[in-house]
This record gives sequence, C-alpha cells and structure tokens, in this order.
Amino acid sequence: MRNRPLPDISLEDRAYAQGLVIYEDSQVIVFDKPSGLAVQGGGGVSQSLDDLLVAFAKSNGKKPRLVHRLDRGTSGVIIVARTKPAAAFLSDEFASRRASKTYLAIASGRLPESDAGVFDQPLVKVEEGGRPRMLIAKPGRKGCQDAVTRWRILSRQNDHAVFELKPETGRTHQIRAHLMGVGCPILGDHLYGSGARSADRLMLHARSLEIALPDQGRQTFRAPVPTAFVEWAVQLGLQLPE
Repeated sequence: MRNRPLPDISLEDRAYAQGLVIYEDSQVIVFDKPSGLAVQGGGGVSQSLDDLLVAFAKSNGKKPRLVHRLDRGTSGVIIVARTKPAAAFLSDEFASRRASKTYLAIASGRLPESDAGVFDQPLVKVEEGGRPRMLIAKPGRKGCQDAVTRWRILSRQNDHAVFELKPETGRTHQIRAHLMGVGCPILGDHLYGSGARSADRLMLHARSLEIALPDQGRQTFRAPVPTAFVEWAVQLGLQLPE
C-alpha cells in the first residue's frame, strides 16, 4: 500500500507548532496552548491546534488525535495522542475523571468571603444569539448537568482575586459559568461578563495536568504563567504562584 502524501504545512507553522511542545514521546505530545489559538476549526477560525498537528504527522499522513479541549481564550496545558490506542487510553483517563486539571483565573466582582470551597451548581446549555452558553440551573431542570469545581483564592485585593480551580467534572465553560454564577466573572470573559475591568484576553490558564500515560504511570505537566497574567496581577496588586 502506498503511503498517503503528508498534508502541506508551512515551515513557519511547523516551527510555531514545535515551539509549543512541553513534552513528547512515541505515544503523546503535550502543548502549552496560547490564548487565542482554537483547538479545533470552525466558523471564524483561520488556524487551530488540530491544523498544526500536521507538523507531527507520521509518514503515512496520520496526525496526532485530540482527546480533550480548552476554550479558545484559555491558555495552558493540553495533551494529544500520537496513536489510536493512546487516544483510547487518554480518553478513558478523562472520562473516568482520573485526570486532574488545575487552572488559574483572575476574577473580579463579588468575591466569596471564604478562601476555599466547592462550586457544585448544576449547569444547563442555552442558545443566546446563536451562541451556546452555560447557565446555573435549578436541580432537576430538564437538560441540566452536574458540575463540580473545587476552588481556593490564592490572593485577593479589593474586589479582584487570583483563583486556583480544580474541575472534577468536564462541562463546557464550567469554570467560567461557575465564577459568573457566584458574581465574580473572569477578566476578559466577554461571553460571561468581564467584571469591573476588562482585559484583552480571557484570564484563564490551564496551569497543570496530572494524568497517567500509556505504559508510564502518572505524570504532571505544567505550563508557565503567561506574561499577561503577571502584568494584570501586578496592576491589580495580586500575587501569582511561582
């Protein structure tokens, strides 16, 4: 059987994709996705991480596979599978909730009085202006989904705070909807409200991912805090973790 030709990708895009790599082996690749890069193509998307995976395609033309998602505005750790068995293995890690994700967010508004807790309000998807949104729902409402996010405040100043968040479920826009629901939306979140101040990007960062790899046991991957986070933290008098 003849190998299929590799899809075209420019040298510039190939270098860009390789520059995002945190870790890679024969089974997986871990990236530090920048804010603004969509994970998959769609309306209004000129380039996506899925497109860039062509840079890592095998000689038969098969490229790595996506196994989870980050919102376009969210930066940080995302893992893909190089092989079909690895994709099945990683997908099961996420589906079974054995994978552990940690996010950082800078939020503004009516902050919780305590410094740690759990958001467990169920969410329901609605269509507003042709765009899907997740809203806090009353338990038992048709279509609502359970959603659990553990959180703690790492730093606070007036009505601004740095949150560390660990979602235990993987609902669409879960962290964004939960923070909006308690009255302190993430800065730069134009879909769920940007709070008292606006930012030029969504201030949500997938800081780390702890997950088992095929034949390797559990590992933890981390993405450095973006420069935009540091700049906004300094401006607001907040401290970020090292």
